[in-house]
Order: sequence, then C-alpha cells, then structure tokens
Amino acid sequence: MLTFKRFLPFVRPYFGRLMLAGLLVATVAIVNLALVRLAGTLWDIVTVQRDADKMTQSIGIFLGLVLLQGLCSMGHSYLTAWVSQNVVADFRKHLFAHLQTLTVSFFSRRRTGELLSRLMSDVTVIQSLVTEAPIDGVKQVVTFIGGITFLLIMNWQLCLLILILLPLLVVVSKLFGRRLKSLSTSIQDHTASLSTLAEEVISGIRIVKSFVHTQRETDRFADQVNQTLRLTLSRAGIMAVFIPVISLMTFSSATAVLWYGGQQVIDGIVTPGDLFAFVLFAGILIGPFSAAARVFTQIKEAQGATQRIFEILDAKPDIADRSDAQTLVTVDGRVRMEQVTFGYDARHAVLSNLSFEAQPGELVALVGPTGAGKTTVINLLHRFYDPLEGRLTIDGRDLRDVTLESWYQQIALVPQETILFGGTILDNIRYGRMGADEAAVQEASQAAHAHDFIMSLPDGYHTPVGEKGVNLSGGQRQRIAIARAILKNPRILLLDEATSSLDTDSERLVQEALQRLMVGRTTFVVAHRLSTIQRADRILVLDKGKLVEEGTHAQLLERKGLYHYLYTIRLNEPSS
Repeated sequence: MLTFKRFLPFVRPYFGRLMLAGLLVATVAIVNLALVRLAGTLWDIVTVQRDADKMTQSIGIFLGLVLLQGLCSMGHSYLTAWVSQNVVADFRKHLFAHLQTLTVSFFSRRRTGELLSRLMSDVTVIQSLVTEAPIDGVKQVVTFIGGITFLLIMNWQLCLLILILLPLLVVVSKLFGRRLKSLSTSIQDHTASLSTLAEEVISGIRIVKSFVHTQRETDRFADQVNQTLRLTLSRAGIMAVFIPVISLMTFSSATAVLWYGGQQVIDGIVTPGDLFAFVLFAGILIGPFSAAARVFTQIKEAQGATQRIFEILDAKPDIADRSDAQTLVTVDGRVRMEQVTFGYDARHAVLSNLSFEAQPGELVALVGPTGAGKTTVINLLHRFYDPLEGRLTIDGRDLRDVTLESWYQQIALVPQETILFGGTILDNIRYGRMGADEAAVQEASQAAHAHDFIMSLPDGYHTPVGEKGVNLSGGQRQRIAIARAILKNPRILLLDEATSSLDTDSERLVQEALQRLMVGRTTFVVAHRLSTIQRADRILVLDKGKLVEEGTHAQLLERKGLYHYLYTIRLNEPSS
C-alpha cells in the first residue's frame, strides 16, 4: 500500500469533491439499510397488524427514501468519475512531463512500445484503485457497520452465524491474491512487449514488405498474443473460481440464518417481518464481503502496474543542471573539447583523450571510418551525454556550469535521420521557433530551397506530412529539417550528415542555403560529401575514438595519411 500512497499528491487537489462523493455514497448506504428495516416493518404491518393507514404512510416514506437514494447515487457516481478521470489525466501528464526530463541514454535503453504501454495501459489499470475503490470502500464500510449493528440489536445469535465465516474469507482471499498478483504482472509485461512489437513492425512496414517477412512478423505477433492469451485465461480461471467461492460462502451463511431464524419465527421468538429484514440485511452484508474480495484482487492486479510506472518516475536524468548552473545569455561560438573520454558503456570507451578547438564562425568537419566516434562527438556537443573524463567548454565556460535549456537555445541539430512530427509542413518548420509568423517560416524555407516544392503541393504549407513525414521524399524531409534549423537562428550548428539523403541537384541547393546559414556561426558537420569537406576551415580525422589528423583539406592531402586514403576512396566511388 506504500506505493499507492504516492498517488495522494494527485488526489489532494480534488479532496473536497472526493469527500462530498464519500458523504453521498455513505448516505446511499444508510438509506439502503433504512429501506431494508422499513421493508421488514412494512411486512409486519401487512401480514400481522393489517393496518391500511400505517401501510400507506410507510409506503410514502419508502418512496421518499428511494428518491433520496437515487439522487445521492447520481451525485456520487458523477463526482467519483469526474475525480477519477482528472486524477488519471493529471498523473498521465506528470508521467509524460517526467519522461521529457530524462536524457537520451534512458530512451536508448528502453523500447518505445514499452514506454507507451506504461504511459497508457498501466495508468488505466490503477485508475479505479486510486479514487473509485476508496469511495466504494466508504459505502461498504458503512453498510457493514450499519448492517452488523442492526443485526446485533435484532438478534445477536443469528448475527454470529454470519460473522463466523469472516476469518475464512480473509484466508481464501490471500491464497487467491498471491497467484493473481503474479499473473497480472506477467500479463502487463507481455502486453508491453506486444505493443513494442506492433510499433516496431508498423514503423518498419516498408522493410518488412521489402524483405518478404510479413508472414514471419505475423507469426511473431500471433505467438506473443497467444502467450498473453494463456496468461489472461489463467487469470480469468482464477477469477471464475474466486468470486463464486466467496459468494457461496456468504450465501451459505444467509441460508443458515434463514433456517435458524425460521425456527425462531415458528417458536414465536421473532416476527416474520423481523426475519424478513434480517435475511435482507444478511444479503446486504454479502456486498461488503464480495467488494472486499474484488478490491483485493484489483489491488494485486494493480501492484504490477504501479511498480512499472514508478520505475519510470524514480528514474533520474543522467544529465541535469547543477544547483549553481547559470543561464547562457550570449555566445561567441568558441568550442573546446579537452581530454575527453567517453563511452555509452563505461567499460568500453568510444572516445579517448580527445581534444580540439573550434573558433567562432568556423566550419569544422568530422571525418573517419564507420565507428570512429563522429556522431558521438555531435552527441557530446549537444550535451545529450556528459564526458566520463575531461570537459567541453563554450567561450571558456564548462558546459556543465550552464543550464541545459540556455545551451539548447544556442544550438540547432540537423540529424542524419530526419525527424518530422505529425501535422503540417508549417507546424514542422515552426518547431524551430514556436510562434513565428508564416512570413518568417516562408523566409526560412526559401533559404533552405524548400519553398518551391512546398508551394507545388496541394495545400502548400498546410500539407500534412504524414506519420514521420511519410508523405514526403527523403530530400524534401531533409530540407524541411534545415528550414527548421534556419528559423531557430542558432549560434552553433550541428549537422550529422545533413545532406546524405539528397540527390545531386537538391544537395547543391541545400549546400547554398547552408553556406549562407553558416556565416558567422560555429558549425560542426559529419559529412561524406566531398564539397562539404573541401570548404571546411578545419577537418578532424577520427579513428577508433582518437584524433589522428587535423588540418585543412589541402594540408591533410599532403600528409597522405588516413584522410588521404578516405578521400581517395570516395573520389573513386561511382556517383549515384
């Protein structure tokens, strides 16, 4: 239950409404008890006293109580649902906001489908436990206490017949609950895996079809569904036995009451109306027992979901602002990497003792064979990760001494794999500077040589890009990403093979746009295109995480080292 207490801050803003709902549901329980007692009295009035006036008066009171019970039921049902939905909405927003604070390394260790499952499915699982179960608990407690009180007053011997089964109910609930918790946790894990598999296959449907693996993926999905189905059916089997067993035990108690009470009616100890009310009270007491069993199973089912959710909330970002971090207001653009060692796994270094310096306004190209660490340098410059050893500075200030947000405001990233969001072209370019007017967006698009192809589309800038930009070609997506970076107007540019998806004509247009954009800005580019490399003010040649050569294009060619080898290979590659 300690885990569920962590939800209290989300319930607290709605505590007043929740208390009102509890008061209304308590009133419903009290009215129900009063109706039962009145029913017994009415039975005696009709069968024993045969008093028409009292009967009419009692029926009037009965109808008034029914009306009150109906109004209170409507009120507590709506309030409970309102609070429940708001609490879950707040918690889901909090969970998503926390995800935004986590660093790239967290997401590299997690699968997208798993995170989506925790954000959506797991939160829904615990929804009823947070608000609905406590309100229902109030009703059942009032019903139980009130019912037992009435029963003890009316006939304590009969009451003991009902209470004698209570310890047995607790034992049975615990036995079933252990198995339910284990199964429910496994079901949630399998459901998350199922979501992940579906997300991966749907996202990569072109590759699946191209490599003729549709049947393989269908079989994988079916196998995962069947595993989840087996677990779900096992849980359903336990539930199918559990609830009826509890009900059977409670109805057995009611039957014993009816038999013993019938003997007392025959002996004249109690009236038929009292026995009728007593049996009804016994029936009402089945509710709290059954509800307790139901809530117990829900708690066991939800424990797995809450553990999975709080695993995310307990995760701390690897990269965070220091307590004394300062806002970076202006940037000249002098970037230094000093004796930096870094590895995504601390046991394996990707970069070793790497040092270089870029002056404001310089174009620095990163060159090297596959796996040399070029993209890792871009990740560190963006501060998606921090060095294990050494430091990165901007204008002489350690990046760890400035706030992340103020640093991110100064840089723009155009990645190798273009990321577009659902929405229109206008929305995606405006992502570079939210609130920019359409004129500014068009100006950035013209600078990126994207305006003409955008205007040729049916809806121009309001054309939907489709999921991940599926409605656009690779070159078009890349130019939109560059327009987005232009609109941001950064001091530092990070281009991770930003022109790799472009054909020759598109590359020429984009290179012209980038050339204008890079003026006065420090730019780091991972590039395979010879034109970009040749124009670089400084070329850093990496190999196995180390800086092996540094200089201009001409200087490096003269040395006839690794750069000369790589350049010669690319020069002799057939053009596409």
